[in-house]
Amino acid sequence: MSILKLNGLRLSRMMIAGANELTANKVLVDAMNVFPVPDGDTGTNMSLTVLAAARETEKSQSLRVDEIAKLSASGALRGARGNSGVITSQLFRGFAKGLEGYAEAGVTEIAVALDQAVKTAYKAVMKPKEGTILTVAKACAEAGAKLALETEDVKEFIEGVIAYGHEVLDQTPEMLPVLKQAGVVDAGGRGLLFVLEGALAQIDKEGPVTVMEPSKTSEVSFAAVTSIDPADITFGYCTEFFINVKNSDEATSQKLKSYLGTIGDSVVCVSDEDIIKIHVHTDHPGLAIEKALEIGSLSGLKIDNMREQHSNQIQFEQSAAAAVAPKAVEEVPVENMPKKAIGFVSVSAGKGLSDIFKNLGVDVVIEGGQTMNPSTDDILSAVEKINADHVIVLPNNKNIILAAEQAQKICEDKKIHVIPTKSVPQGISAMFCYSEGGDVDDMVDEMKDVIGGVSTVAVTYAVRDTSFEDKVITSGDILGMLNDKIEVVAKDIAEGTKETLRKTITDDSELVGIYYGCEASLAEAEEIAAFVEEEYPDCEVEIQQGDQPLYYYIISVE
Repeated sequence: MSILKLNGLRLSRMMIAGANELTANKVLVDAMNVFPVPDGDTGTNMSLTVLAAARETEKSQSLRVDEIAKLSASGALRGARGNSGVITSQLFRGFAKGLEGYAEAGVTEIAVALDQAVKTAYKAVMKPKEGTILTVAKACAEAGAKLALETEDVKEFIEGVIAYGHEVLDQTPEMLPVLKQAGVVDAGGRGLLFVLEGALAQIDKEGPVTVMEPSKTSEVSFAAVTSIDPADITFGYCTEFFINVKNSDEATSQKLKSYLGTIGDSVVCVSDEDIIKIHVHTDHPGLAIEKALEIGSLSGLKIDNMREQHSNQIQFEQSAAAAVAPKAVEEVPVENMPKKAIGFVSVSAGKGLSDIFKNLGVDVVIEGGQTMNPSTDDILSAVEKINADHVIVLPNNKNIILAAEQAQKICEDKKIHVIPTKSVPQGISAMFCYSEGGDVDDMVDEMKDVIGGVSTVAVTYAVRDTSFEDKVITSGDILGMLNDKIEVVAKDIAEGTKETLRKTITDDSELVGIYYGCEASLAEAEEIAAFVEEEYPDCEVEIQQGDQPLYYYIISVE
């Protein structure tokens, strides 16, 4: 069946199907990530962005393509996550601009909209780089311009656009050396083609289609260890926020974008009527924030230290859980909780570790950590569940500390104290400082002091052949990490763990705590404990079942 025109209803269904297709394949896109920036995994960020767009169109029954496109653009902008998500949102925004004034769209109108999508996305990025999603989007637009002269069938048109998009996608490793080095094509470009493929599959189908909700599964996917040197990261802080404005104009956005280009790179500055979305890599996030405050109020602020995150090269992605907001494990109505002087919130992953925190006196444990960073709202929600005037928060991950500190600033009815714990062992050591009836300020000072003496060993495995510093890594190798830096590459779990401990334990070490994960056994943990007791007789050794995902062992050395 030939389709000569798209109305709003059909376009909405195609957008929903495209979002669903990317969501179903986001793990594959995540696995293509090669650059160690804290924007998060490309597939996950793009999926969340297009799902936000799809949810907006799902609410509407409009038969006009321009109204549906505008709704999707608004949803994508507000739901954009990371650099790839922001660029995706701009493709949606430009597409909507190209369809303004049309109730229906044929191949000619769609070709114009694709061209406008690319122009808008390129314009939003300060220094566009070829070999990325922008390149693939441009190829799709170029194919669309040619195909619009050859066919009136929208389905045939989109098929041709996707085919040429794949041809150019396959060439991206020749455009970006880092892609060739990792042996992958551009993740963002592949994500965009998943959206188009989903839309194409839906084009001639009738009946409703609903937005996919990410489901929880136990399937785990792992992203790449990359060989990029930290020195290649020119600016250290990935900074993102929204500026809330009234009647934003293009001149304001362009002026701001030009300024940001003087203090950083990877600048993306996009806007609609009442909001401007900013993304910039800079060494001075405060300057970007101060400039933005001259324009309007801020929301959605996120600042990540890219060089610090690069020290932990293993970026893991739990296929469904990463797209689902972390949830508090314990749901106790605050009115049913006894009033206490000090309450505790801790972030943790794994039933065993969560139980340990609760046994130590933590009131609410937020499920999260590596790849599942709870937001400021998640932390505030947990704090509100505690009937206490003072609440101590243990982030237990360097990527969660900022969100906890933001919650500290926002919370009005309770005093939040953030202990900057970067690992679960640091959080556990901090809880041992708790004494009922003690002075909260003294306790906070003691906790901050004690975590400085805790070293954390984490043992996991590689999923890709690569190299890191002077280490050659093969898929399946065991990786021993000390305070988030890869120290040991081994072929055997036990031997890799022992070698990492040799690099960690010193003459001053007194206590070694072994938390074994869901992929390790008590017997295997006891073998590690026996090794410590034999080689380091002055150290006391404890074993706990952590049940943590991703890591065979998390070990504290104090």
